[in-house]
Amino acid sequence: GGVGNQRPKGARAAAYQVGRACAANQHVIARAALDIVIARRGRSRADARTHDHQIARPRIHRQIRALFTGIVQGQAKIVSVVDQRGQLAWTGSQEVDFRTLTVAFPPGATQGIATGASVAVNGTCLTVTEIHPDHEDRLTFDVIDETLRRTNLDTLAPGSVCNYERSCKVGDEIGGHTVSGHIQTTATVRAITKTETNQRWSLVLTDPTYVKYILPKGFVAVNGCSLTVGEVMTASEDGGDGRDIDGSGFSIYLIPETLRVTTFGSLAVGDVVNIEVEASTVAIVDTVERVVAQHLATRGLS
Repeated sequence: GGVGNQRPKGARAAAYQVGRACAANQHVIARAALDIVIARRGRSRADARTHDHQIARPRIHRQIRALFTGIVQGQAKIVSVVDQRGQLAWTGSQEVDFRTLTVAFPPGATQGIATGASVAVNGTCLTVTEIHPDHEDRLTFDVIDETLRRTNLDTLAPGSVCNYERSCKVGDEIGGHTVSGHIQTTATVRAITKTETNQRWSLVLTDPTYVKYILPKGFVAVNGCSLTVGEVMTASEDGGDGRDIDGSGFSIYLIPETLRVTTFGSLAVGDVVNIEVEASTVAIVDTVERVVAQHLATRGLS
């Protein structure tokens, strides 16, 4: 039967995440997690095939959480940046530091938008706080200190360009992968290798603990752009510029169309990009780590 908005707990929670991973074509991780769940229940994989089939499918369409698809719609230009201190709607009487960004979008890009709508700016989900009727396709956003600290939005200045994507609607094609607009960390462009048909970028994570969620041929959102991971590099590997990587990193490959539509074409070595790791990968990896730790602890092996 349906489960509504209630999530299963314990081993069923792990099984639920396995189902989500299967739906996202992450079969290797899903199978490893499933083996652990089955082992805890004392069942063989063969015995659980029917159960595997049941948990791999049913609830995905009932929990639509993605705001964005990772398909960048174009480039926008920063018009003004104003640092402020005051009260925001959700802070009550408390005053906080925040920054107001006014952004100019291409003609027609903001058609039908309303105050309170979500727009991803360099992959960061921002809320429209003001629409400028006297300046077509110009929107204003408030960005709090936590967002500025965690993303590259603090580097934006008047004249800067940024990637943008408006939030998707139910029924829209998910051309990339499901993206929330919640940036976990940033990465620095370490090296760019150009060929006749594409570019290979080596990126070094600001917080290397997130590298465990980045898998070869898996998904990652870079400045809001859904991309496929090329290789994952450890701290001792060459970053592509003859120097060892001094933090965990990975590579991506960019085709000419991506370079044309996004801001990647104007970025250079040393620039900082926003990173959002894929949500179901996080759920699976964390679940496997937790279940394995519990499994070892019960046997005195931790």
